[in-house]
Amino acid sequence: MSNGSKTNKSAVEISVVIPIYNERESIGKLYEKLEKTLSKLRLKYEVLLIDDGSTDGTFDQLLKIHRKNKLFKIIRFRRNFGQTAAMNAGFDHASGKVIITMDADLQNDPGDIPVILKKLDKDYDIVSGWRKNRKDKAVTRRFPSAVANKIISGLTGVRLHDYGCTLKAYRKEVIDNIKLYGEMHRYIPAVASWMGVRVAEVPVKHYGRKYGKSKYGVSRTIKVILDIITLKFLLSYSQSPIQVFGLAGLFSAAVGFIVTCYLIIMRIFFGQALADRPLFILSIFMIFIGIQLITMGLLAEVLMRVYHEVQNKSIYVIKDVIL
Repeated sequence: MSNGSKTNKSAVEISVVIPIYNERESIGKLYEKLEKTLSKLRLKYEVLLIDDGSTDGTFDQLLKIHRKNKLFKIIRFRRNFGQTAAMNAGFDHASGKVIITMDADLQNDPGDIPVILKKLDKDYDIVSGWRKNRKDKAVTRRFPSAVANKIISGLTGVRLHDYGCTLKAYRKEVIDNIKLYGEMHRYIPAVASWMGVRVAEVPVKHYGRKYGKSKYGVSRTIKVILDIITLKFLLSYSQSPIQVFGLAGLFSAAVGFIVTCYLIIMRIFFGQALADRPLFILSIFMIFIGIQLITMGLLAEVLMRVYHEVQNKSIYVIKDVIL
């Protein structure tokens, strides 16, 4: 396939989506490796380079790549919206039957793409990379990631060693049924599990970062914990949030009611005073909390129905689309 050739959108077989934020030093080498790998596949492809508000001259490097090879297309955000938004933009504009995601920092190896595609051909819907020999710091990156992967696998039933590996392949029909918000791009296999998808995992290479700075720190561990809570709620209760809020509300109200009845009996039949008993105030408080939780559950039910009916608002704003 010659550089600069135009591709028939309806005939694109592979779309590679790459979120990019301040990766000016690595983007040229990434292009060389990626173009070499994709040209050997003999499949019609496109590469969507999502500039997530870079400020270090990355966009100028992307323009050079696009002028050299029109199959490498650019989507430029007005500001930094985050990796999930960048992924979502790529998914929205991808036209391939298979969508591959990867990082731009050269820690993923484009040479692993054929391995992932070969696995996908064995009737899988999603194939996730597994950084088996990960070249990251043990305390701040590998250990928290291993713990999170165990928890997510246990909660969702989708057992993967490495949810955090960006190098993944998805069938387009799977991605078309998923809307991403927050930081949920890492958990697409789990989010898609409600569709009954088949998920596989293959070991891939992983390299230490040579250029730029890592976008992750210790604070990411807190975000991962919150993501896990969100993920569990979305998978188990998003269709009926009253089940979680309602059960908690009924329990609180029931305990408060029972304690209140007990105290009233003690007051009427045994003459015990209630004014100096903190337990009485606590029981009334639990009844009110229970009513509030049930009300929250009902409101959440209404909101979820609105969410499913009118979720047309985008989570990103595009400045340029260069095709």
